[in-house]
Amino acid sequence: MTGRTRRTGATATGEVLAGVRSLGYRTDLALLTLGGSTLEQRDDHVLVRTPDNPLHWWGNFLLLPRPPAAEETGRWLDRFAAEIPDATHVAFGVDGTDGQVTDLRGMTAAGLHVEAARVLTATAVHQPPHPNQSADFRRLAGDDDWAQLVDLRLACNDDRDPVAYREFCERKAASNRRLVDAGHGAWFGAFEDGRLRTGMGLLRASEGLARFQSVETHPDARGRGLAGTLVHHVSRYGLDELGARTLVMVTDPDYSAIRIYRSVGFVDTESQLQAERPPAR
Repeated sequence: MTGRTRRTGATATGEVLAGVRSLGYRTDLALLTLGGSTLEQRDDHVLVRTPDNPLHWWGNFLLLPRPPAAEETGRWLDRFAAEIPDATHVAFGVDGTDGQVTDLRGMTAAGLHVEAARVLTATAVHQPPHPNQSADFRRLAGDDDWAQLVDLRLACNDDRDPVAYREFCERKAASNRRLVDAGHGAWFGAFEDGRLRTGMGLLRASEGLARFQSVETHPDARGRGLAGTLVHHVSRYGLDELGARTLVMVTDPDYSAIRIYRSVGFVDTESQLQAERPPAR
């Protein structure tokens, strides 16, 4: 592993994206670069850094071209520590379209959490079987809406360190708001009595391709048809206003909401293989 850096800049970024086979990671990296992250093509991996948000695990990671052999795990952990020395987490993505958890046995044995997320796509959508007729479905507008988005993320991830995770959420919300203000897409919410119950974003990743971001429903508001109705609403925005031909969503295969996305027209397309170890608490 020489780790030699190839040239950087807009042209090199385009070359990096063109070389990524995974639709999930290609859209991830495209949106990260829009938000200020940097990509550096090494001989044997892509280094992803987000200088203004070191707490963003999946903005500071190594993307490997293929699953490493189990005996290579220690060397990759050393490489991560050398490439991102200020990180308190560990995160590896693996390029490809059909990865399985068993492909990363070595990382599992080293204590990392390994997941093969589902990449769903849609070129057309329809209403969910039981649409919600009472909530207010609209774009986020103003400081209070964006502050509520931070609170929603905290409520949906209450197992995280509350101080560090709030800081991450606030930085991520600020970055997403800048992308929206710059015309790259929009963030939407389902509101009940003025309270944000479900939130999600949709951003243009490239010509004809749009990627959903952070689809979350407050634990106290699930089972009311909010997520399915909002996914349909936002999908229509992507197809009609953003000019997307394909909508992309990445989700945990064991997350119950995956059936909601399928119910409005999304289909399973790829798997996205990743391994992570959170900071010690």
